[in-house]
Amino acid sequence: MINIKNSNISINDNNKNILEALIENKIYINNSCNGKGTCGKCKIKILKGKISNITETEKSFLTKNEIDNNIRLACMTRAISDIEIEIVEKEKKAVVLTDSFVKNFVKDDIIDGLGLAIDIGTTTVVVELIDLLNGNEISNSATINTQKKYGLDVLTRITYENENGEEGIKSLQIAIIECINSLIINIVNKTNIDINKIKKIVISSNCTMMHMFLGIDARNIGRYPYTPVFTETKIINAKKIGLKVNDECICICLPHVSSFIGADIVSGVYACDIQNKKGNILFVDIGTNAEIVLKTNNEMVSCSCAAGPALEGMNITKGMRAEAGAIEDVKIFGDEIKLKIIGNEKPEGLCGSGILALIKEMIRNGIIKKNGAIMKIEEFDKNDERKNRIKIVDNRKEYILDYENNINITQSDIRQIQLAKAAILSGFTQLLNATKTDMKQLDKILIAGQFGAHLPASDIVGVGILPKEVESKIEYVGNVSKAGAYITLMSKKALKEMEEISKKIKYIELADTENYEKIFVKSMEFSNCED
Repeated sequence: MINIKNSNISINDNNKNILEALIENKIYINNSCNGKGTCGKCKIKILKGKISNITETEKSFLTKNEIDNNIRLACMTRAISDIEIEIVEKEKKAVVLTDSFVKNFVKDDIIDGLGLAIDIGTTTVVVELIDLLNGNEISNSATINTQKKYGLDVLTRITYENENGEEGIKSLQIAIIECINSLIINIVNKTNIDINKIKKIVISSNCTMMHMFLGIDARNIGRYPYTPVFTETKIINAKKIGLKVNDECICICLPHVSSFIGADIVSGVYACDIQNKKGNILFVDIGTNAEIVLKTNNEMVSCSCAAGPALEGMNITKGMRAEAGAIEDVKIFGDEIKLKIIGNEKPEGLCGSGILALIKEMIRNGIIKKNGAIMKIEEFDKNDERKNRIKIVDNRKEYILDYENNINITQSDIRQIQLAKAAILSGFTQLLNATKTDMKQLDKILIAGQFGAHLPASDIVGVGILPKEVESKIEYVGNVSKAGAYITLMSKKALKEMEEISKKIKYIELADTENYEKIFVKSMEFSNCED
C-alpha cells in the first residue's frame, strides 16, 4: 500500500512503479518524460517503508543531499512493503500567453451569439470567449495542457499511444477535452453567460494535438514517413466530441500543411498576413518543436525543428516552467550574479528564458567556450573570480548560480540547449539555402508562441538561436495561433483563405537536405554570439 502524506489517499498496488501507481489513481506529479527516466522531475520523498534499490539513473539526477534525505524518482522506484511518501514538487500557476497580433479583416459571418477561439498547444491551452456580433472579447481562460501527465512533448505522447493502443488514444483525448471543458466552465463562472449561447468553436493547434483532440490515431505521425490521418479542415458537432456546450454548437478544426506544420502555423501566417506582404519574411514559432516558415516573393517554404523541451525548462537539471519561483533573467558581473524571479519569490529553478539568459551571460563572460564546454578551473588565472562558481560534483562540471537555493547549470544542460539551438539555426539556414535567399535579404523576422514571447531579441541572438545580424529585424507577434481561430469565428472567407495557404506552403524535410548534418553540427557552436 502506498500512502500519501497530508492526504486521505492510499493506493493498493505494489506491482507497478510508484509513478505508474500514482497516474492510474489520477494523482499527477511533474513527469516530463512519461516515466522514461530521462527528465529527473518526478521526485518523491520516502517517509516510511521499504523500497527498491536506488538505480544509477536516479543517482545521475539526484544530489547526494537528496539521496541522503530519501528523495527518489517515482518512475524508478517500487514499493517492497507498505510505504508512506511525500510529493516533493507541487503544481503552481504557470504564466500563459494570451495576447496576440491580429490583422485587419472583414466580418462576413454575422451570428447573434457567442463563440470560442481555442488554441491547443503542446504545453498550454487558451480559450477566448467572443461576442460574434461585434467581435469583442468577453473573457478568456488559460492553463497548462493536462496531457502533460503523459509527457511534455508530442513524441512522448505518441509513444504513450504506441504503448497503450486504443486505450492510450482515448486517454489522451479525454485529457484534452476535460482540460478545455474546465476552461469553458471557468469562463462561464466568471461571466455568468448562458452556455447555450455558444454557437461556434474554432480550434487551432499543431497536427498531433488536433488528432488527439479528435481521438484520431496519431501514431503514424511519430514514425517514418510521418503521415497524418488528415490535414484538411474538420467540422464536427462540438457536444458529440464531449465539449460542454449545446447540441447545435459546431466545432471547426483548422487545416494543416503536414504532420509537423500544423493549423497553429497556418493560423499564424494568416493572422500576420504574411502571404500578402512584400519582401522576405521569416516566421518562427519557438516551442518544444520550432516551426519555421520563410516567405519570399515567389513562394512559402517551411520546416520543423525538433528543439525538444529543454528551451521550455524541461530536461534541465534545475529547469522548470515559467511560474512563480522561476528565474527568468540573469546578469553576471564577475562573481556577482543578479537574478530576476517570476513573482519575486525565492528562486526554485530556471525557466526557458532564464536558461538562455544565463548561457548568454556565461558566453559573454568567457565561462563557456565556443564548443559549449564550461571552462576548466585551471584555465583561469589564479585571482580570476569567474572560476569561483565552477564546481566538479559527482564527476560532472557545473556552474553554481545560487548557493543558498542549490541552483546550478550542468555541462549536460548546456549540451541540451546546444542541440535545441542547433535545430532551429540549421532549419533557418536550410530554408535560406532552399530559396537561394541571403540572410541580408531578410526584411523581417516574426517570433510567435508562448515561449518566444518571453525571449528578448538579445538572448535569442546571444546564444546563437538566430544570427546576430538579424537582431534589429526581430518582431514579436504573440499567440497568433489563437488569433487565426478568432478571425475564423467571424469570417467564412478567412477559413477558405487558410485552406489555400495550407496548400501553398511547401514542407521541407531537413534530414533530406544537402549537407544538413554538417550544418547542424556547425550550428551547435556558440560562435558569433559575444557582445
